[in-house]
Amino acid sequence: MHPTAVVDEGVQLGAGTKVWHFVHVCGGAVVGERCVLGQNVFIGPGVRLGDGVKVQNNVSLYAGVEVADDVFLGPSCVFTNVMHPRAHVERKDEFLPTPVGRGASIGANATVVCGHTIGEYAFVGAGSVVTRDVAPHALVFGTPARRHGWACRCGERLPDQPEPHCGRCGDRYRIDAETCTRIP
Repeated sequence: MHPTAVVDEGVQLGAGTKVWHFVHVCGGAVVGERCVLGQNVFIGPGVRLGDGVKVQNNVSLYAGVEVADDVFLGPSCVFTNVMHPRAHVERKDEFLPTPVGRGASIGANATVVCGHTIGEYAFVGAGSVVTRDVAPHALVFGTPARRHGWACRCGERLPDQPEPHCGRCGDRYRIDAETCTRIP
C-alpha cells in the first residue's frame, strides 16, 4: 500500500491486493484478493470488488457498484449511482445497483449509467455511454453503447458466425440474435 493511500476502518482488503498513490477506500468496502487499485481511485462505502480486479487510474466506484472477479476497469471510466441527481435534493436512498459480471472489461473514459447490468465477459469500448443492460460476451461501443459483435472470454472479437471459435484461444461459442454462449 502506498503511504498516500487512505484505507478507512472497516474495509476488507484481500491478500495480494496493491493500493497505489492517492487511493481512498471507504469503510464497509470489500476488495478481493490480487486486485490492483491504480492512482487516484475512490472506492465508496458498501462497494464490493471480487478477486483479480484491475481498477485503473482515476476511477470512482460509488455505493451500488458490485464488481465480480477478473474485471478490468479502464482509466477514468465512470459509474453513476443516481438517475436524477440534484445538489439540493438528497437521494442517497435512490442509489441503483450496477453489477459488473465476471471477466468484463470497461474501456477508458466509458460511462456506465446506474441500474444497468454488465454481463460476464462483456466488453465496453473506450468512451462509450452504457444506458441499458449489456449481455454476456457482448461487444458494445458508441454513445449510446450498442452491440457491434461478441467477445471471447480472452477479450478477442469473435467472427460473425453462428458457431465461431476464437482465433486466439480456440474457445467455441454458439450465437443467436441476442445471446452468445460458450460451448464447453
